[in-house]
Amino acid sequence: MSNTPPTLPTSIERVQARDFVPTEEFALHLDRLDPLTSFRSQFAVPNTQRDRPSVYLVGNSLGPMPLEARELIAEELDAWATLGVEGHFHAKRPWYSWHEQLREPLARLVGARPHEVVAMNSLTTNLHLMLTTFYRPEGKRTKLLIESGAFPSDIFALRSHVAARGLNPDAEVVELAPQEGAWTLEERDIEAACERLGGTLACAVLPGVQYRTGQAFDLARVTRAVQAVGGRCGFDLAHAAGNIDLQLSASNCDFAVWCSYKYLNAGAGAVAGCFIAERHGRDTALPRHAGWWGNDPKTRFQMSDRFHPVQSADAWQLSNPPIFALAPLLASLRLFDKASMPALRRKSIVLTGYLEYLIRDALDTNAEILTPASASRRGCQLSLLFKDNPRVRFDRLTSAGIVCDYREPGIVRLAPAPLFNTFHEVWRAAAAVRDACR
Repeated sequence: MSNTPPTLPTSIERVQARDFVPTEEFALHLDRLDPLTSFRSQFAVPNTQRDRPSVYLVGNSLGPMPLEARELIAEELDAWATLGVEGHFHAKRPWYSWHEQLREPLARLVGARPHEVVAMNSLTTNLHLMLTTFYRPEGKRTKLLIESGAFPSDIFALRSHVAARGLNPDAEVVELAPQEGAWTLEERDIEAACERLGGTLACAVLPGVQYRTGQAFDLARVTRAVQAVGGRCGFDLAHAAGNIDLQLSASNCDFAVWCSYKYLNAGAGAVAGCFIAERHGRDTALPRHAGWWGNDPKTRFQMSDRFHPVQSADAWQLSNPPIFALAPLLASLRLFDKASMPALRRKSIVLTGYLEYLIRDALDTNAEILTPASASRRGCQLSLLFKDNPRVRFDRLTSAGIVCDYREPGIVRLAPAPLFNTFHEVWRAAAAVRDACR
């Protein structure tokens, strides 16, 4: 055996799995190399421990607060106090057009054109609005495809939406499960399902990243499969936006929805996002639920009783934007713009890869990693399935200061987010996982 010490990497971009070393000093070395390390100081990272900082690995459930959020909200409160109704046109950021300043950073975040995205409502509200437009059952084409095990709100939305159309959700909502014995749904499974449904498939709503396993999907490949049989394709990107490097315009999908309180760090119940492909945004004849703020702003104040939609994603807005709720999202998007998604994704691959490297050998027959091993098939989440005493093992992690979450049956999700988590935190988390596995 050679006594020669391993050569330390000189940049995060060049780190490979073969370079990993399971020591605390190596983790600290990676933090010194990290070009994004300064972003952590821009967040109020929660701490549950008295004697030492906790490790917050639950940004996939609720991201920490950007410090600028407090300042931006205070500015809008001051504008309200001093300007009153005049704030709509004379505030520092006029309320009438406030949502417009989110377009370009939001578009950069998800790989879209600015007129294809809008920040509005909640994810589930947006999903209902999209189904109104893109689920158009007619003749034999009545089926709605969703994954079995999707986030409950999505299934509730699809089933209730179908029922509201006077159809039977048990017959029309098709839930696609992974193959027997598997936890992940493969793209080829989706392709086969689309071929089976053929001309009966009206619309599909599928995940960008599966919330329970952390599996990432090839959006363009899934879109091709759905559209090849004449269906419309949409995505729930709740666990993908701000996590993986999305290219929505290039994927050719019809629509997408996402929330902003997870990886986008915009606060509890934050204003969500929506993508509508350019070809649909320009089609003013599409059916939709209409509201005042979706009307063309050039004619909005003519107070007409006929709706004239603007030719963009804005046309699906119902009401004027909630300024105080949008301010934290602006604060977060500014940080994403400074860091850039490609740089965040590069760090994320190394950060999650290092966590996997540190814990894989500690897992016994009673524990396994559900998340795919390939970096291209996952985001920054690792899901561990504990088959024996999962709650006890989860409690050990939280007692060690590892803030993570638990999902039935026995799944612990760890999400090292590259915008604020460090390599040393991953090293600490891995030590706690190894202890919990004993």
